[in-house]
Amino acid sequence: MIGKALVRAAAAGAVAATCHTWLNARLMRVPPAHPGEVGEKVSVCLPARDEAHRIGPAIRSLLAQEGVADLEIIVLDDGSSDGTADVVRALADGDPRLRVVTGRPPPDGLPGKPHACARLAAEAKGAVLVFVDADVVLEPHAVAAAVTLLRDLGLGAVSPFPRQVADDLPTRVVQPLLQWSWLTFLPLRVAERSSRPSLSAANGQFLVFDRDALARAGGFEAVATEVLDDIAIMRAVRRSGGRGVVVDGSTVATCRMYDGWTEVRDGYTKSLWSAASSPAGAAALATGLAWLYLLPPLAALAGSRAGLVGYLAAVAGRVVTARHTGGRAWPDALAQPVSVAVLLGLLGRSWWARRTGRLTWKGRTLRGSDRRG
Repeated sequence: MIGKALVRAAAAGAVAATCHTWLNARLMRVPPAHPGEVGEKVSVCLPARDEAHRIGPAIRSLLAQEGVADLEIIVLDDGSSDGTADVVRALADGDPRLRVVTGRPPPDGLPGKPHACARLAAEAKGAVLVFVDADVVLEPHAVAAAVTLLRDLGLGAVSPFPRQVADDLPTRVVQPLLQWSWLTFLPLRVAERSSRPSLSAANGQFLVFDRDALARAGGFEAVATEVLDDIAIMRAVRRSGGRGVVVDGSTVATCRMYDGWTEVRDGYTKSLWSAASSPAGAAALATGLAWLYLLPPLAALAGSRAGLVGYLAAVAGRVVTARHTGGRAWPDALAQPVSVAVLLGLLGRSWWARRTGRLTWKGRTLRGSDRRG
């Protein structure tokens, strides 16, 4: 009887979570398709380390931006050894809007990206600062649309979540969980109005800040130790009295974050531990996800109708997410239990790497690899 009650409760939880996914999908903000002209100065900042093989489309898309009267583009070469800066300069072809600056290594043990972003913010002159990654390709109206949304909503920060390109098996299994997670568990409209740090979500692939709001939050210097600097900086904006929210950016930006299992494994190992505040928090998160999304399908295989309802609810949540964020719905959504199981495995691997001092990224050892926590 206890087992049946647990399955029924898990199924009910999965149904409720999917209902929330559907509500969020209906309510989530989308950058305008036809933004007006942006009159204020906008600085687009792009940190890059060994990105020569893929930075070209990102740079070309930035140079093609429309609707911003005063645009500057700053690329920071963060100690690249593959000629990234030369590739960028060749693509710019003397365009006065784009300049390349040379970064300095971060202090030992600290992640490089927040250090690079702090330098970019110091170099930038705009009233709005837009941070993009080297693997992001923007539509011509993307910057103007994001700035318009930021100003129209009176926000300190906005994070348009790019459409994630996932076309091999590992990325198709894992990547859709990014959008699914915040659409399922974050009350978007409440988060938009609230300054509570706990309601923060963001994606550093495309982040837009009011310059003054970022300064009040302490800038990227305030999150210099954070591996998930995007979520950390959004929390800092909220703690300083600002408001920020994640929105659907699938119509204005695309990103191929990882390619193949090795990149997926290493990328999530580097950062996933930071999504939970402690080993106990990670265990609680893993238990909750396993209860909601692994127990019902296992019970369904044993003939449980409640388990089947829970599994179908989870599949429906993935379909809703895909339909509203430019992802692939079928047949990928049917593998939601597999996706969650792989994610939990990566979460365990990430914590193991942290505890044993094996956290690295792009040739740098991270301080998170000490034995604390």
